[in-house]
Amino acid sequence: MSTMTRPDGDPRDPAPSAIDEQQRAAAWLAAEAERLGVALDAVARERLARYGERIAAGAARTGLTSVRDPLGIARRHLGESLALLAALRESGRLAPELARPEIARAEPTRVVDIGSGAGLPGLAMRIAEPALRLTLLEASARRCAFLRETAAALGLEEVRVVQARAEQAGHDPELRERFDLAVARAVAPLPVLVEYALPLLAPGGLLAAPKGSRGAAELEAARPAITELGGEALAPLSLPLPPGAPTQRVLLVRRAGELPAHLPRRPGVPARRPLGAPRRPAAGPAGARPAR
Repeated sequence: MSTMTRPDGDPRDPAPSAIDEQQRAAAWLAAEAERLGVALDAVARERLARYGERIAAGAARTGLTSVRDPLGIARRHLGESLALLAALRESGRLAPELARPEIARAEPTRVVDIGSGAGLPGLAMRIAEPALRLTLLEASARRCAFLRETAAALGLEEVRVVQARAEQAGHDPELRERFDLAVARAVAPLPVLVEYALPLLAPGGLLAAPKGSRGAAELEAARPAITELGGEALAPLSLPLPPGAPTQRVLLVRRAGELPAHLPRRPGVPARRPLGAPRRPAAGPAGARPAR
């Protein structure tokens, strides 16, 4: 039985079966966080549960995800986001004190989630780790509205939603070279993604992008773009997913050198012509035969 919703997408009077599904999803996520070593207090657990409900309620209205059931959202989206947080902590790529709330940082870690969509992985990471100062970068006005409403409904501070394409954001003085960490999930192949991400990173900043079976090939294809953008590929991390889940690795690219002023290129160009990709030969006159 489906859940009735208000026009704004918030759940209302869910049927008993829907409540059972939400409870199972919350229980699975709590156990998964414990397996990952991500400590969640009662507030964080409640926020993640409500966040999952909002994703399910808004999925059809805003095209957030094809996954609609609560347990699927917990496994496929929230759990994988927490796995990314755990991998970055375990590797030392996020400062160790982030996992220790009794230690105050002089400046929060500045994170940008590129092509954020439903807020994944950034918003789930921010719920679990309050020391992150998060910017959600999304081109769709409807999805930005969802993100703003969700951050407000969950009482999350230090979360900013920016409606812009990544190519535009990369030339915005308020966003260019401003972030310590960029995350992106299922946004673009790595040769394209590095042109979106590296202009947003401060020197020494890091792009972390979970990838599946094609990750190694994407990393090789992206090497010319990484070099041109002043980046450096680091050893990938294993994403600590549950047993039986398809293997994923986190590709890491560090902003290590000078960033060319003209990059990123105009919107749409990185996707059509990734940096370093072989150029297609120009077409000859109509009807002309190729030279033999």
